[in-house]
Amino acid sequence: MIAGLEQLEDRLSDPGPAAIDALARLDGDVLILGVAGKMGPSLARMVVRASQEAGVSRRVIGVSRFSNPEPRRQLQEWGVETVAGDLFDDRFIRVLPACPHVVYMVGRKFGTSGGEPITWATNTYLPSCVCRRFSDSRIAAFSTGNVYRPMPVEGSRGSGESDALAPVGEYAMSCLGRERLFEYFSRTQGTRLTILRLNYATEMRYGVLVDIAQKVWHSEEVPLLVGYVNVIWQADANTMALAALADAASPPFVVNITGPELISCRRVAERFGALMRKPVRFSGTEGSVALHSDARLAHERFGVPRVGLDELIGWTADWVMRNGPTLNKPTHYEVLDGQF
Repeated sequence: MIAGLEQLEDRLSDPGPAAIDALARLDGDVLILGVAGKMGPSLARMVVRASQEAGVSRRVIGVSRFSNPEPRRQLQEWGVETVAGDLFDDRFIRVLPACPHVVYMVGRKFGTSGGEPITWATNTYLPSCVCRRFSDSRIAAFSTGNVYRPMPVEGSRGSGESDALAPVGEYAMSCLGRERLFEYFSRTQGTRLTILRLNYATEMRYGVLVDIAQKVWHSEEVPLLVGYVNVIWQADANTMALAALADAASPPFVVNITGPELISCRRVAERFGALMRKPVRFSGTEGSVALHSDARLAHERFGVPRVGLDELIGWTADWVMRNGPTLNKPTHYEVLDGQF
C-alpha cells in the first residue's frame, strides 16, 4: 500500500528502465510546457531522477502560469527550474530558453461545453506557436485516445495507431486539430515529433479507479453507460512518454499509451465493494462499444506497465478508505457523447 503523499510522489517519479535509457542517449536540457498539470510535476521529477541514474547532467525546466504556487515550490525542491508565464503571450514564448528536448503537456478538456473557443485556441493555436519557436527541438506532445472512434467491446483489441480517426465532440475534435497542427509543422519544418495518445492515467488522487472507488465508498450508484475503459499507472505512462521522446521523428512517431487490458467498470466496482465491504449499486447497462486503445506498440518498445490492475485497485481502495487527499478532478469517463 501507499502510506502517504511523500511515498506516492516517490513512486510516481520512479523512472522505468526505458526512460533511463532514453535520457542517457539524449544530450541536452529538457523543457516541459504545462508542467503544473496533473501529470507534469511527477514527470519533471522523473526526468531529474532518470538523468541522475543515467549519469547525465542537464537542466530540467518546467513552464506554467503557476496560478497555484505550491507545484512551483515543490518542483524547485526536486531540482526542477521553473519559469512562470502565459504561452498565449508571444513575447513570453520568444524568451523561453532554447532546449533540444521539449515535452508538451498543455491542453484543455473540462469546460469545453460553453467554452469551445478557448478550448480550440488552447489545443490548436498554441501548438503552432510552440512549433515555430522550437522548430529544431525534439518534441513529445501529449494527445488522447479520444481522437479515435468508439470500438466494439467484443472481438476488438481497441484502436491502433494506424486506424482512422473519428473524434466525437468538440473537445476530441480540437485534440485531433492539435495533432494535425503538430504534424503540419513536423512535415514542413522537419521538426522531430512524437504524438502520445494517452488513455486514462491513474494514481491515488485522481483517475477512473478513484472515481469508481469513491462512488462505492460513499454508496453512490456507479454508472455503466460507458462500461469499459483502459487505465495505466501514471508513472508507467510518464516512463513511456519520456522513452518515446527518443523516437521523435518527421513525420511524427505516433504511439498509444495505456494498460494492456480492457477493464470492466462493473467488475472493478464489485472488487472495490468486496475490499471495502460495501454493497455496490449501478445505474444503466453496458453498451456494446467503448473508447479503448491497443497499446501493444508501446509495450513492445518500452516494456509492459510495472504496476498491474490488481495492485492499482488495492492501493486505490486503501487510499479512499483512509480518506487520502484527492485532486477533486473527476475524469467523467462515463461521458459517451464527447460533451465535457
